[in-house]
Amino acid sequence: MTNATLIKVPFDLDRWQKVAAEKYPSGLPKPYSDDPTQWIFHGHPAKSDAPLQVAVARLLGYRWPAELDPEMELSEEARAWIRRCDELLALADEDGIVCIPSVRGEAAAVDSLLNLLAVSYGEAWSTDRLNELLKQADHAGRSLESWLRDRFFAQHCRLFHHRPFIWHIWDGLYDGFAALINYHKLDSKLLESLIYTYLGDWISRQKDDIRNGVDGAEERLAAAEGLKKRLELILEGEAPYDIFVRWKPLEEQPIGWNPDLNDGVRLNIRPFMSVPDVRKKGAGVLREKPNIKWNKDRGRDVESAPWYHLFNGDRINDYHLRLEEKRRSHEAQASAPGTMQEKTDRP
Repeated sequence: MTNATLIKVPFDLDRWQKVAAEKYPSGLPKPYSDDPTQWIFHGHPAKSDAPLQVAVARLLGYRWPAELDPEMELSEEARAWIRRCDELLALADEDGIVCIPSVRGEAAAVDSLLNLLAVSYGEAWSTDRLNELLKQADHAGRSLESWLRDRFFAQHCRLFHHRPFIWHIWDGLYDGFAALINYHKLDSKLLESLIYTYLGDWISRQKDDIRNGVDGAEERLAAAEGLKKRLELILEGEAPYDIFVRWKPLEEQPIGWNPDLNDGVRLNIRPFMSVPDVRKKGAGVLREKPNIKWNKDRGRDVESAPWYHLFNGDRINDYHLRLEEKRRSHEAQASAPGTMQEKTDRP
């Protein structure tokens, strides 16, 4: 649609000025939203269009922009709800990993979530309120734990336009290992913690259960060890389990699992969906498959773009780089004259 087309759209300015004057005699109201997909959302579950989704995000340590920007133009009501969010901060998980079963002596996810909801709603909290929230989340008559295991992630993907920031990683068994991860905190150190601390504890427990003759322990152990191998592939980042960012040159491509949040969920989630599926086709180690594709983007790159000549100007995302070539490029960049390190070493 061109600019010339837009200005042909009829608009009765006098009529709408009259409507505005009648509806808002004191001027337009200041910004306010209960929609968690909006920048100006206050962040409180109890006054949200999607209370359970907001509660899970808060449990994983996510905070909305309106909470963090005291200069943002907001209504007094929004500011009041933001102040109420302060009492929920202590309930957020510290490292951004919450396991659905109890692992490492930590509470199961459902228990932590129930606690956060109870504090959020205060005196208004009850079993009836929980049932209302589950009905609102299209899970009427079933438990909060089954919603977490079976429905949360698919709904999270839809709500946030298939750019999820809370990831549900599992081993493919309904009674197996599963964890909710705050993507914004998931650096290589946290991924190592997920693999060797949380999942490692679960694997040790399954080995103990096998020795004690617990039913299903062998199957759970096999599934957990399969998940561990897949996560280690992501941690290492060898092709085709690497992150490729088409607007960055070779020397700026991440080595292993070292994502740049500014590159976006679409590119950074790819390794988790590219490893062999634990259950759902195309989902990798994720509970559900977000509607994400890495096809050629629209438009043409300029000649100065780093991959212009390789892709003939096309904006290609479906590409992989070997670790060795990235390491060589990083090393060459680090030793090149005029680099920051060389300048730092000069007397």
